[in-house]
Amino acid sequence: MKEKLAKLIDVKSLMTLALTAGFIGLTCSGEVSGQEYMSIFTMIVGFYFGTQAEKRASK
Repeated sequence: MKEKLAKLIDVKSLMTLALTAGFIGLTCSGEVSGQEYMSIFTMIVGFYFGTQAEKRASK
């Protein structure tokens, strides 16, 4: 359990969560359109999961 928590607190994980929360806030306030949100969010999540898959493949 501690190992999973340590992975969650990884810098990339925190940045992904912070950016997601920020873009959700901007979208809800009307600063960012839904289309822009989806483009940015897809890029962020794709990068995050791509780096995680790369780590697993290299081990």
